Amino acid sequence: MKTGLAAFSLWLSFTAAVSAAGSGQAIVANERDDSLTILGSDHSVLETVETCARPRGLHFSADRSEFFVGCADDDQIAIYDTATRQLLRRIRGVPAPETFDLHPDGRRLIVSNEEDATASVYDIQTGELLAEYETGEEPEGVQVTPDGRLVFVASEAANLIHVIDLEADAVIADILVDTRPRRFALTPDGRELWVSAELAGIVDIIDVETLKLVGDIAFLPTGFRPEQVTPVDMEITADGTRAYVALGRANHVAVVDVKKREVIDYVLVGKRAWGLALSADEATLYVANGLSDDVTIVDTNRLVAIKSVPVGRVPYDVLIDDR
Repeated sequence: MKTGLAAFSLWLSFTAAVSAAGSGQAIVANERDDSLTILGSDHSVLETVETCARPRGLHFSADRSEFFVGCADDDQIAIYDTATRQLLRRIRGVPAPETFDLHPDGRRLIVSNEEDATASVYDIQTGELLAEYETGEEPEGVQVTPDGRLVFVASEAANLIHVIDLEADAVIADILVDTRPRRFALTPDGRELWVSAELAGIVDIIDVETLKLVGDIAFLPTGFRPEQVTPVDMEITADGTRAYVALGRANHVAVVDVKKREVIDYVLVGKRAWGLALSADEATLYVANGLSDDVTIVDTNRLVAIKSVPVGRVPYDVLIDDR
């Protein structure tokens, strides 16, 4: 009996360890195909899952057992089981959701509502609308600070970053940035907020404490004109030393030294590099290419693209289940 219990305990421990590590699979939202493509840990296509109309932003729940899909043309957030990809529930009546971020409390989801020029806050369990804030036209990127107090929302059309204080329940600042801000990346120490300015071809850097612009980084891969450089998504490594920036129609990912704010290298990927996801060990970068309908896998140690995998039409965002 003791032997059986010991073996069962060992099995439970092993199962928990595997579950904690994740499957190594990647989830890709295909904006024009109303589908999700699931890639295996070997980067092959495992399955295609039909989902809602115009899936865009993706995000895991706090324990990563669920993931959220922004359904831009269905006005809802669809919530799936990560392991089975089964639809669990929906948050309905969410106007044109584009991207979102999960509050550190694991309960509140802050959503950019592209058509309504608002940012809204929902309870992910009950679906209740908790708060709503006006923004400039076409809000996209959303970033919550690690302490959960501030939310940054990028307004593409107004060239503004709106700063929402959730404790004060108010927009406390509007920061003017360069043309068409899209996405955010926060340095691990929480001090710098990086903002991609798509039509300016640069990344603006905001000091989180002072809410002031403190620098920028420009990009120009060989063979491209400045107007072809349209940065969107970004990833910063856990140690804060390196950043990756998807350069849109320039078909490259820029590799940046964060401290020096200098470009180290450019990696050629697919057409219109858009969404990024970095593996847990940071050895692999997934790049969603919106005009070549594929995902490029980049070896970040060698800084080379190792393969591109066809997915659905206009892949928008990527999640990796490996934590």
